Amino acid sequence: MYFNVTLIAYIIDKLFGEFTFIRHPVIIMGDYIKWFEKNFYEDDVFRGVLLNLTLISIVTIVVCYLSIFIRYIFPEYIGYILLGTIASTTIASKMLYTSVKDILNNPQNIRYLVSRDTKELSQSEINKASIETYAENLSDGVVAPIFYLLFFGLCGAFVYKAINTLDSMVGYRNDRYEKFGKFSAKLDDIANYIPARITALIIVILSMKSKTFKFYRYGKLHESPNAGHPISAMALSLDIRLGGDTSYFGKIKKKPYFGDGKSDINKKDIENALKLQPKLDIFIVIFLLFNIFIK
Repeated sequence: MYFNVTLIAYIIDKLFGEFTFIRHPVIIMGDYIKWFEKNFYEDDVFRGVLLNLTLISIVTIVVCYLSIFIRYIFPEYIGYILLGTIASTTIASKMLYTSVKDILNNPQNIRYLVSRDTKELSQSEINKASIETYAENLSDGVVAPIFYLLFFGLCGAFVYKAINTLDSMVGYRNDRYEKFGKFSAKLDDIANYIPARITALIIVILSMKSKTFKFYRYGKLHESPNAGHPISAMALSLDIRLGGDTSYFGKIKKKPYFGDGKSDINKKDIENALKLQPKLDIFIVIFLLFNIFIK
């Protein structure tokens, strides 16, 4: 397992966040997805499968060869630093925290964080959306990349990011992507199955509230097999109620509620959600250091 590389990657992300002097790998993946869609889109599942296979194959070849090159050319500890620096681009802990915290002063920026319709959202609904995206993306943007980096190295982390990017761009249930994005959505469900539940359990541990163990009762009600679990754990830890009917692409989608607390969500609730972050940082660093020292 890649504890050294993962620790370096997490620390670099916490210190520097997204590198502004390079084109982010996820943006490059997104460019490929747009190119493929522009040139090869058809409303069928096969074209969606082909999109996934080509992007994942390209990412696998490029990243695995890069990883092998670094390991063979550079001394061990320099190799760890280089691999950790590259791997940090798959983790979005600092960006997620900063983006959600920004909503406290700039609520209009919620449109950049969620796929739901945002023009008619009340302040309470904006606050709710912020906490939901924070909880869900703790899995997608933090725990899941770390999970795949630990077990499968640099290649595993980047393949996960490719799968997640595909889902975020074409994995929607609407007229254009119902068939074309179906495979992307299903593959993302599989990739996030374990990380989402790990995320929920971490929230349970860090919240130190026994009621958060009920997260599965609410989480399984979500349309997604994964997203509901960290969202429910977060709602229970904050004594609030998330979820409920939400507008997407001009249509109201019926959604269950997650949690059993108050439904009027204020800015203080966002602040309380963000208080999880330093606890999570300490938890992850201690976990990685412990495994490095016992090796």
